[in-house]
Amino acid sequence: MTQMIPFAQADAMLDWLALTDALAAGHAGPKADVADVFLYEGDNTLLNRSAWIAGLGLAVKCATIFPENKASGKPAVNGAVNLFSPVDGTLEAIVDFHLVTKWKTAGDSLLAARRLARPDSRNILIVGAGTVGQSLRQAYGAAFPDARFTVWNRSAAGAEQFKAAFPDVTIATDLEQAVRGADIVTSATMSTEPLILGDWLRPGTHLDLIGAYRPDMREVDDVALQKSRIFVDSRETTTHHIGELKTPISTGAISADDVIADYYALDDFKRGSAAEITLFKNGGGAHLDLMTCRYILDVWQAK
Repeated sequence: MTQMIPFAQADAMLDWLALTDALAAGHAGPKADVADVFLYEGDNTLLNRSAWIAGLGLAVKCATIFPENKASGKPAVNGAVNLFSPVDGTLEAIVDFHLVTKWKTAGDSLLAARRLARPDSRNILIVGAGTVGQSLRQAYGAAFPDARFTVWNRSAAGAEQFKAAFPDVTIATDLEQAVRGADIVTSATMSTEPLILGDWLRPGTHLDLIGAYRPDMREVDDVALQKSRIFVDSRETTTHHIGELKTPISTGAISADDVIADYYALDDFKRGSAAEITLFKNGGGAHLDLMTCRYILDVWQAK
C-alpha cells in the first residue's frame, strides 16, 4: 500500500545526523542513474529530476520555482515527489515535497560540513534568512551544538523574522564584517551576482554554497573559488549546469579539474590543514532526493 507521508508529523521524527549518515551510506552503494530536465520562462523554472539506484529504488521529483510568488505570500517552490520500489516498481510512498526539500537541501550541506569544516568551528554565518536558511540553522545546530549563529539578509524584515524563530541568532548588518568573523559561511540566496568575496575569507573558513541553481546565478566571486579547495555533491548536476562553477570554468578562472571530489568519493572529503579554505557547492540532484525519501520512509515505517 502506498504510504502518504505528511510534513508536520514526519518532520518531528527525523534526525539531521542520521540523515547525513544515510546519505553517506547511499553514496557507498551503486552509482545513481540521474536525468534532469530544466525549462525556463523568464525568472521561473521547471525542474524535473529523476533517479534510479539499485537497491534503493526510483524517485521522481517535479519542482516549479517562481521567485515572484513571495510578493503575494505564496511559496516560491512547489512540486511533488514519488518513491518507487526497487523490486517491482510499485509506488511505495508519496512524500510531502517541502519535507523532502527541507531535509535533503540542508542535509546535503551538513554532510560536507561534518567532513570539511573545522570541528572547533564556533561562529556560523547564515547568508539568507529564507526557508532554507532556517533549515540550515536547525541542521548546523545539530552538528555544531556549541556554535554561535549570525544571520545576514538583504532585507531587515526578513532578518527580524528569522530572529523571531531563533532568538539566539545575532543579526548582521555588514556582510563583509560578518564573513570575516565566521568559521563557517553557509549561503542560500537567489543572487545572480557574487555577493561574498574571496578577499573576505579568513584562513580555515568552510564555505557552503546552496543558493545558485541556474546557469546565470552565483553567490561568490572568482577569488573565493581560487583560494579554496572545491568540493561538490555531484559533478553531473553542478559543474556544467550551475553558474557558480560553469561561469568561472568557461572564462578560465578555474578548471573543472579544480573540483577535488563529489560524494561518490567521500574519502576525499577532508581538509589538509586547519588553515586551508574549503568550499562546497550544493547542487542537489534526484539521487539525493531518493536517498532522503528512503530515509524518511524507513523512519516513518519504524514508528
